[in-house]
Amino acid sequence: MADVCNPCDRRWQMRVLTDDEVNADLTLLDQAWSEPETFAFLPRKHGLATGWIEHALEAIPPQMSQGHFALLTSGSTGLPKLVVGARARAEAIVEVLHTLQASGPVARSFLMLPLTYCYAFVNQWLWARRHGRELVQTRGFADPQQLETLLDRTAEAMLCLVGGQAAMLPKLFGDRTFSGIIRLHFAGGRFPQEHLDRLERMFPEAAIFNNYGCAEAMPRLTLRPARASDSALNIGTPLPGIELATTGSGELSFRSPYAAVGFVDGDGWQGVRSDAFVATGDFAARAERGQWILSGRANEVFKRYGEKIAIPQILERLLPAWPGQMASYQEVDRSGEQGFVLVLCPVATEVQVHAILRLLRAHFTRSHWPLRIESVPAIPLLANGKPNPGVLRNDPSKTMHWHQRV
Repeated sequence: MADVCNPCDRRWQMRVLTDDEVNADLTLLDQAWSEPETFAFLPRKHGLATGWIEHALEAIPPQMSQGHFALLTSGSTGLPKLVVGARARAEAIVEVLHTLQASGPVARSFLMLPLTYCYAFVNQWLWARRHGRELVQTRGFADPQQLETLLDRTAEAMLCLVGGQAAMLPKLFGDRTFSGIIRLHFAGGRFPQEHLDRLERMFPEAAIFNNYGCAEAMPRLTLRPARASDSALNIGTPLPGIELATTGSGELSFRSPYAAVGFVDGDGWQGVRSDAFVATGDFAARAERGQWILSGRANEVFKRYGEKIAIPQILERLLPAWPGQMASYQEVDRSGEQGFVLVLCPVATEVQVHAILRLLRAHFTRSHWPLRIESVPAIPLLANGKPNPGVLRNDPSKTMHWHQRV
């Protein structure tokens, strides 16, 4: 188990599970949930500096030592957060989702996303545990032949994906249909509205839903049946008991009886009062019939294949491999997912680029990697001294060193 504190050094003992352990033996997660002691469930590759996790675990107050669980997220600010949820609240929202998503006929759920995502953890693992349903582990798109076989042979099944995966389905499976999928959920970023016709042909028996939320919400705020709107930015209406509100600038916040009870960030432990509104990191506006429309994301923070990407955190982790300046600009990849391009200054050598790639491979999953690595002799700046991404995007002096092949 990597990068976790020794329970003997803590003020109270906490069990820490990693995704590698749980993927090898799902009963470990069930055992941890069954026991009263609070536990943390973390990705082995979290991309954080050594010691951050240890300090975060130590900051959780003793009154949280039972009946809770902790998951890692970048939060609405783009900086890392260890988010603590109450198990009773998580089980309560599972029941709400079970009713609203009409999950009664579903016998099994296919796991295509990391279980350390709050979305997969609650909507799939905890739901399957509470309702005695089968959770089917897969290698996802890493093994399309296995996935196609599983989807072809299943019945009464649920599939939970992120928006960018919708474009990959026809590339892998063509015009095949999978009538055994009866519920299809999307979360973790922009809903793939433009692929809805094809999704309905591929999964002709599936009710399709747009799910919106965040780890701080544990994890759901709104739900929209796919055909309830023709806009990808329409996130539907809040779940019962959840309130949404915006500031004067349109920043979206929520108040929920299912929300996290607190989190640890760079300022230490932050308890969340039950009557407090919590920022989502998104911008939105209220629409007709109680629906909400997203209008954008906070600068340099976005979701890619279900993972919330925080560019400043990634660049900070690459500092040991690059002595010069770093900047970035955002663009959409071939799947329609938001990504970013890393720009180095001054012009980099191939040896230096390889060192950066080694750090990326060691500390981040592929969703966090830049679409390309480029370098320039000088970074164009705005009047306030910050990099000018618009000029940088079209800078003719750029050298392209590496690009993702997917």
